[in-house]
Amino acid sequence: MSDNTNDKLDSSAPAAGHGAPAGHWEREVLEKLVFATLQEQRAHRRWSIFFKVFGLLIVLFALWVFYDYNTADDSETLGRHTALIDISGAIESEGSGSAAVVIPALDKAFSDAGSVAVVLHINSPGGSPVQAGMIVDEMQRLRKGYPDKPLYVVVDEMCASGGYYIAAAADRIYVNKASVVGSIGVLMDGFGFTGVMEKVGVERRLLTAGENKGFMDPFSPLTEKHKAYAQGMLNEIHQQFIDVVRAGRGKRLKETADTFSGLYWTGAKAVEMGLADDFGTVDSVARDVVKAEDIVDYTQHEGLPERVLKKFGAAMGAGAMKAAVQQSQPALR
Repeated sequence: MSDNTNDKLDSSAPAAGHGAPAGHWEREVLEKLVFATLQEQRAHRRWSIFFKVFGLLIVLFALWVFYDYNTADDSETLGRHTALIDISGAIESEGSGSAAVVIPALDKAFSDAGSVAVVLHINSPGGSPVQAGMIVDEMQRLRKGYPDKPLYVVVDEMCASGGYYIAAAADRIYVNKASVVGSIGVLMDGFGFTGVMEKVGVERRLLTAGENKGFMDPFSPLTEKHKAYAQGMLNEIHQQFIDVVRAGRGKRLKETADTFSGLYWTGAKAVEMGLADDFGTVDSVARDVVKAEDIVDYTQHEGLPERVLKKFGAAMGAGAMKAAVQQSQPALR
């Protein structure tokens, strides 16, 4: 009897060399349990992330609706008013000084039946001649389309280069005595690293298809041909700037040898030179010139959702990318 029992026990246990070692099946079961637990945790995290993102989108949408509703145009309820548009900072493709932001505001301000006049409040050191030119073209079009609605510019701190390019297209320019006005010129800046490369023993290997494809490459020597070509471009854009100033200021402009040299002056001197008309602020122009003290801001401000997204990193790296793209481009500064 005992021999039979031992034989049965021996046959029920895995034999060494024929089956899994003792304790191996326990490890397999444990590994499967751990793997299943990890999969469940990963799935839970994925759904948790999904619901968090979905909830954030709902919150942003609600904030956008609330912000849009509370910043809706109330010009109809104000009646007769002075339309105000702010242009602050550099005139560039992104920001409050871009044509994409300023032009819609101009269109809305001029088309509003309640606006008596439009005031551009400019504080800018300059920037892109392309953006400034696009804004000027729209200003000229709107002035022709609305001949009874004057367009004024008011300057506080600075209206230089590209900022003045825009201001010159207005009916009148009002400044402070200490404002910085002018800088009617164009520049193209960059750096050359050929000397540094020679010192550290670095060789530039640039292959191009097209004789001038490496034009203004900072790691290659600047040839006289390329320098002359770049200067010709600057002169052409400068002449466009001069034409806008002469057309806008007309006989009020008292030209001297320095007028278009790139120099800038105080607001008091600018009035003497005919670069500006008088002294004033947004409030004083609305009150004393336009005769409509109620001021409605038509500036297209960045909305709350955009600010939140930027805070979360949506605009990371934009500054570095823009600096790389805009290097060696002409600028009204």
